[in-house]
Amino acid sequence: MRLALLALALGGFGIGSTEFVAMGLLPDIARDLLPDLYAQDPDAALAKAGIVISAYAAGVVVGAPTIAAIAARFPRKRLLTMLAIVFTIGTVASALAPTFELVVAARFLAALPHGAYFGIAALVAADLMGPGKRGQAVALVLTGLTIANVVGVPTITFLGQHAGWRVAYLAVAGIFAATAAAIVALVPWQPGDSSATVRRELAAFTRPAVWFALLTGALGFGGFFAVYSYVSPLATGVTGVSESFVPWALAVLGVGMTAGTLLGGRLADRGAMRAIFVLFGVFALALVTLGVGASTIGGLLLGLFLVGAASSAISPAIQTRLMDVASDSQTMAAAVNHSALNIGNSLGAFLGGAVIAAGWGYLAPTWVGLALCVPGVGFALAGWAVTRTRTGVVASEKVKVPVAIGE
Repeated sequence: MRLALLALALGGFGIGSTEFVAMGLLPDIARDLLPDLYAQDPDAALAKAGIVISAYAAGVVVGAPTIAAIAARFPRKRLLTMLAIVFTIGTVASALAPTFELVVAARFLAALPHGAYFGIAALVAADLMGPGKRGQAVALVLTGLTIANVVGVPTITFLGQHAGWRVAYLAVAGIFAATAAAIVALVPWQPGDSSATVRRELAAFTRPAVWFALLTGALGFGGFFAVYSYVSPLATGVTGVSESFVPWALAVLGVGMTAGTLLGGRLADRGAMRAIFVLFGVFALALVTLGVGASTIGGLLLGLFLVGAASSAISPAIQTRLMDVASDSQTMAAAVNHSALNIGNSLGAFLGGAVIAAGWGYLAPTWVGLALCVPGVGFALAGWAVTRTRTGVVASEKVKVPVAIGE
């Protein structure tokens, strides 16, 4: 079981590397693919280069529900292997594409398996770990992604800064190739859901509580990615460190993400909604800490650690909440969470780039993140109210039926 979980987490490590390495290499990508614009206006070039991040996020949004709906019946081990292979091919294409437009297209295509991989892997991990540990199973799969931010992203960012960002993506492709081999060798065979249909999986979207949970995740992670997408210019432009320090800043953020994910999984198993409310409050405080302290190295590192920990702790809670309210549409619920998180990725990168391009400075995305917490909590409250109301109606009906029979 441990080796199987390790293989699943290796896929998360690759996904974390391919998704987040662009944040640290954004200036390199802008200089290489947008040389004329970068020479005239570096801020505008950085903002436009952020489209690479948004394109990946858009691919996740499209791919997660599509693949989850179509492939829920497929044997899970075979499906995970196929998804890892697609990741490998898409990442190689990202590295070799010659123009900015083709790189954007390649990042979109490379992202299509993202949500489905995490969703299916979470279901496999939950089966391996047994009942009552769904939150921890989700967290263990996501741990690969967060560890990528401790080891993979800083290392690959360092590689990309010295050997070129294209070499960095080729290294990520190697991780995905190793993931495919590890799944074949270590993950036990699990059948798909033979009763699953596209209609049943899509039925998840007819439940208001599902939509409220998705909106909560999108806005919460929008705040995170508003910060994360522009860590490199924040560190160099506000804190005043050199680009060589950026991998260390990313590593600290990754340590926070790893700790937060493991904590969030345990909190989710004790009550997903309570965990969501508490962690949003912690996330808001973390953003304030970063905004106030980013001018110093200590304040920057402390703020990034707290932002990473709080935001990542929310993710297992939201995925557990989705699985609670999605009824029979478990594959869709497990996968579509990552669509929501990457809507947040795209939204955060866009809004962060917009305020930078408007001349508000590299600290402005932090305050954008704080502003997004407000509607995030609002949607969480709406989802809780819908579930509570529906539960109350069902309970009252169960009380009235015996009385009517007795009469």
